[in-house]
Amino acid sequence: MRKGILAIGAAAAALSLGLTACGGQSGDTAAQGDGASTAKPGKIGVILPDSKSSARWETADRKYLQEAFEAAGVEYDIQNAQGDKTQFQTIADQMITNGATVLMIVNLDSGTGKAVLEKAKSQGVATIDYDRLTLGGSASYYVSFDNVKVGQLQGEGLVKCLTEKKVEKPVIAELNGSPTDNNATLFKQGYDGVLQPKYDSGEYVKGPDQWVPDWDNTQAGTIFEQMLTQQPDIAGVLAANDGLGNAVISILKKQKLNGKIPVTGQDATVQGLQNILAGDQCMTVYKAIKKEADAAAGLAIALAKGEKPQVSGSVKDPETGREVPAVLLEPQAIFFDNVKDVVADGFVTKEELCTGEFAEKCAEAGIS
Repeated sequence: MRKGILAIGAAAAALSLGLTACGGQSGDTAAQGDGASTAKPGKIGVILPDSKSSARWETADRKYLQEAFEAAGVEYDIQNAQGDKTQFQTIADQMITNGATVLMIVNLDSGTGKAVLEKAKSQGVATIDYDRLTLGGSASYYVSFDNVKVGQLQGEGLVKCLTEKKVEKPVIAELNGSPTDNNATLFKQGYDGVLQPKYDSGEYVKGPDQWVPDWDNTQAGTIFEQMLTQQPDIAGVLAANDGLGNAVISILKKQKLNGKIPVTGQDATVQGLQNILAGDQCMTVYKAIKKEADAAAGLAIALAKGEKPQVSGSVKDPETGREVPAVLLEPQAIFFDNVKDVVADGFVTKEELCTGEFAEKCAEAGIS
C-alpha cells in the first residue's frame, strides 16, 4: 500500500500525488491537441461532519480545501452537517440538485454515508471519502492518513511516557472515539496492537475501556470520571484525540492528578499542544491536514475536469472486500521536544499557541 507524502500547493496537488489522468475527458469536455481542457470544470460539493468533535474541520480542512479550489478556479460548495445525519443527507441532495459533479464527504456514520454515496453514484456524481472510509460504501476514492499507524503512535507514546515515569504495572484506561467512526476502530486496532502484548505479559494491567458516542467531549468527561471513581489506581490514559484527552485532564485536575498520569491525544490542536507544553498531556499525533486536503482537492479537481485520476494505493473495505483506490499519509508523534515541528509546518502559529502562561513554555520547547 502506498503512503504518499504530498507536496504543498493545490495547483500541483494531483501531480504531487502521482495522479495521472486516464481514460480521456467526459463527453462534454473538449480536449485540445496539447491535452488541455477548454470546457468549464464541474462543481465540487464537500460535506464536513461537525465542529464539535474536533476544531480541525472548520479551522483547517475547510480553509485548505477552499484555498485549493480557488487556486484551481473551480466552483465549489463546502458545508458542515454539524453532527446531524438528516441534515447531512439534505445537504447532499441539495448539492446534487444544484449541479455538483463531484461529492466529497466526511461521513457521520457509514449508514448515512453509504446512502449519500449511492444516490450520488446513481446521478453520475463522482465521489470521494475524505478522512473516514464509508464501510460498505461506493466512493471512487479514499484520502486519509494511515489510521492504524496513528493508533500505534498513540500506544507507543503512552508506553514512552510511562517508561520515563518509571511506573510499574500501570493500570491503563482506554477512552476510544465514536463506535460509528471506522477511523476510531482503526485507531484502537493500532494502540491495542501495542498495549495488548503488555496486558498479556502482565507488564501492564488492562483497566476500563469505553467508546465515546459521537466523540462527545462532555460525555468523555463523565465517562472518565466514572472510570476513575471505580478504579482510582489508573496510571495511564489512552485518549483517542485531543478533545477526549482534555476532558480527561479536566477530571484529573479536580483530583490534582494532572501531570502525574500520562494522557495521549491526536490532532495537534492548540489546546492539545498547550496541554503538552504544560505537562498535562503526554503526546498527540500530528496529521498534516494541508497535505490531506491538497490530496483530496487534487482528486476532486481532476474529476471535475472529467479526468479519471489513478492512484497507486488502496484499502480494503472490510464489509464488502472491495479495494478502494486510496491515498494514505504518514502521521507524526508529537511530544514536548518537537511541538515546534507543528509550528514550523504552519499548522498552528506561535501567536495562538504561546499566549500568556505558555510563552515561557514555548521558549523552553524551542519555539521561535
